Amino acid sequence: MHRQLLNRISIRCLAFCILFTHNSNGQSFYFGADLSYVNEMEDCGAHYTSGGVVEDPFQIFSEHGANLIRLRLWHTPSWYDDLNQGRRYSDFQDVRKSIMRAKAEGMKVLLDYHLSDTWADPGHQVIPAAWLAVVDSLEILKDSIYNYIYSTLDALASENLLPELVQIGNETNKGILVSQQTNDGGFTLLWSRNAALFTSAISAVRDIDDLYGTHIKIALHIADPANAGWLMEGFWSHGVRDFDIIGLSYYWQFHMAIFADVGNTITSLKSLYAGKEVMLLETAYQWTTVNADAANNILFNTYPGYAPASPEHQKQWMIDLTQIVIDHGGKGVVYWEPAWVSTGCSTQFGVGSNWDNATFFDHNDALQENGGIGWMTHMYDFKSGTKEIGLNSKHIEIFQSRDEIIIKRDDPFFQNDVFEIQIFTIDGRKMNQQMILPAWENNMIRLKVPDLTQGCYFISGIWDNKFLFTKLFITVRK
Repeated sequence: MHRQLLNRISIRCLAFCILFTHNSNGQSFYFGADLSYVNEMEDCGAHYTSGGVVEDPFQIFSEHGANLIRLRLWHTPSWYDDLNQGRRYSDFQDVRKSIMRAKAEGMKVLLDYHLSDTWADPGHQVIPAAWLAVVDSLEILKDSIYNYIYSTLDALASENLLPELVQIGNETNKGILVSQQTNDGGFTLLWSRNAALFTSAISAVRDIDDLYGTHIKIALHIADPANAGWLMEGFWSHGVRDFDIIGLSYYWQFHMAIFADVGNTITSLKSLYAGKEVMLLETAYQWTTVNADAANNILFNTYPGYAPASPEHQKQWMIDLTQIVIDHGGKGVVYWEPAWVSTGCSTQFGVGSNWDNATFFDHNDALQENGGIGWMTHMYDFKSGTKEIGLNSKHIEIFQSRDEIIIKRDDPFFQNDVFEIQIFTIDGRKMNQQMILPAWENNMIRLKVPDLTQGCYFISGIWDNKFLFTKLFITVRK
């Protein structure tokens, strides 16, 4: 009877094992999507379908492996008043709505402070109109950015909507919060001013952390891997060091960096700034060259070996890029605007979407299952992190003997080191049980079976904050 019960449980576990292995081995890896346009597109008549059925796009992405949603926040996008129905988007209330939708589907949120009333990018970092009068008064401007970030996060916290990650500025290759005149005059980057503004913004996030007992990860965001080195050196040398993530934008269309360049940049940044994570906060690849509307498509250049543009090539390009990020120790990839489909609404740039050929949906708003959406559920090789340490999951056995869980290995590494053991449910939730254990004894660790319900779990061994192994384990109550 005991063996029959174990077999039944094993069959159920294996049904989930393939899906969970993807999530557990890289469960600290972010598979993200920027869905900032979704509310607007739905108001403009978009009907996102999956398998012929209209579905909530946030649900679609959650079901297809997304664990992070990125959302841009503009200060006062009053230019929307003259478009379509005059509704504003990517302001606080719109972002609040999107955060609720993302969290309802169990996904984390990256809040992207553009620190502008409109698009911020390497060539455009214009101060919000509300702060223009103090653009040359650094102390007052520092206070303005602090109060803005603190108040928005505090308001979100009051509704249990705090983002797990924030980025200070968007593609901040030049100095932030400059006047339109200064911006149009060309590249400007006064580090003493820039660093003071970033430091003030970061302190607002940290004060929210202190108030609510959280740790919101803070990202800096740079466009083009080729620019990351000198810009990060500038941040670091001017005292901007209290952040968690170095975020990059990478588009083949604009940056012409091959995958190896991206990987080498990640490796270099991780080496130079120990303890900082590196993520691709924006990337995308087109699935067609056909334009669905009057708004010209932005992406049209194909990467060598991924032509012609097709849903299958879009998916493979994202898979191969993501594996490079993983191999070099990156912590996540965010696809920019996979739901910015074509509608009859206008943007600042024309009627329709400039991105309809780079979404995960066809020109009828139907999800392309053979396209980019499949990038997030691909079975990636996360062993690169264990290779550099020398411990491989295939050398680990985990089994139950009466009231003990025994972890056994057949290699000689780390005989005298202390390991942390964590237990996860089959859907990736970390259990309360968390044990710091003494060194291995005769290549084995023994621990008392924790108070778990009968079923399937994963046990992970962690050393120096790195996942060394993750193994399927089945508990049986006698």
